[in-house]
Amino acid sequence: MRHQPVMPEEVLNYLDPKPGGTIVDCTLGEGGHTEMIADRIGIDGRLICFDLDSELIEITKERLLNIKPRIDFLNANFKEIGEKLDALGISKVDGILADLGVASYHFDVAERGFSFREEAALDMRLDRQSGNTAADLVNNEPIEKLERIFREYGEEKNARAIARKIGEERKKGKIETTLRLAGIVESVARKKYHEIHPATRVFQALRIAVNKELEGLSEFVHEAVERLTLGGKLVVISFHSLEDRIIKNSFNYLALECVCPPEFPVCRCDKKAEVHILTRKPVIPKDNEIEGNPRSRSSKLRACEKI
Repeated sequence: MRHQPVMPEEVLNYLDPKPGGTIVDCTLGEGGHTEMIADRIGIDGRLICFDLDSELIEITKERLLNIKPRIDFLNANFKEIGEKLDALGISKVDGILADLGVASYHFDVAERGFSFREEAALDMRLDRQSGNTAADLVNNEPIEKLERIFREYGEEKNARAIARKIGEERKKGKIETTLRLAGIVESVARKKYHEIHPATRVFQALRIAVNKELEGLSEFVHEAVERLTLGGKLVVISFHSLEDRIIKNSFNYLALECVCPPEFPVCRCDKKAEVHILTRKPVIPKDNEIEGNPRSRSSKLRACEKI
C-alpha cells in the first residue's frame, strides 16, 4: 500500500513552503511529505532531508528520482540540524518539518522488529548499524529500569507486573523475538473488548528507549528556531503525549517576552519572544483521515513562526 503522509493539508498550510524556498524535512521516511513540499518549492528550491535509517533513504531516493528541487539526503539524526546545516554551508532555512512518528515501513517490514503481530528478532533500531536492540534492553536491564521505561515512555499501568514477568521469563531463556515478548505481556495484561493490544504501549516504550527519541528534543526545537529566517515556520507532528508535552513547553518558552520571577518590579532577563505560536491547541487529523489511515489517529501537529 502506498505510504500516506499524516495531515498533508495541514502540514502544507502551516509550513507554507514558497517557490525557491529552502526546507528541512527532519524525518524523510517514505517521502510523502517531501514530495508535497517539493511540488511547492519547485525547481529553484532546496530540500535537506534527514533520516537515521540508511536502508529507507535508499528506498525513498528511488521514489524521488524525478523531484524538481535539489535534495540533500543526510543519514543522520535530525537533532544534529545545526552541525549538518553548517557542513552544507547553510545558515538559515525557510521552514522545518519534523514528523516524529516511525515510518509505516518499519511496522510493515516484520524483520525490523517493531511490530508485535509477526515473528521477528526483537530489534527496533532505526539505525541498524549501532546501538542496543530492544532484546538487549529486555534481557539485560534491571527490572526496576524496565518498569520505569514502560511506565514513563509507554504510560503503561501494568508496568511493574509486566517488568516482573519479563524478569521471571528471561531466567528460562533469552527473550529474543517479538511474539515471545508480546505473549509475555499479554499473559499479564489481557486484552479487553475495544482496547488496543496489550503489547502496544510496551513496544512503544521500548522503541522510544532504543532510539532515544525524547533525548535532545527540546534542544532541537530551540536550534531549529534559531535556524529559521524571519517568518520561517517550524511544524512538528508528535504521536504520544510525552513528545507533545516537550514540543508544547518548548514553543511556550520561546514565545515568552520575559522569564523573570513575578515579584520582580521590572524585567531584568532581557528575554525576547522568538516565535509566534500558530497552534494554541494541537491540530489533530480529521475523522476521514483516521478512517483511511488509522496510524494517524494519535498524531498532533503544532506550529510556530519565527519573529
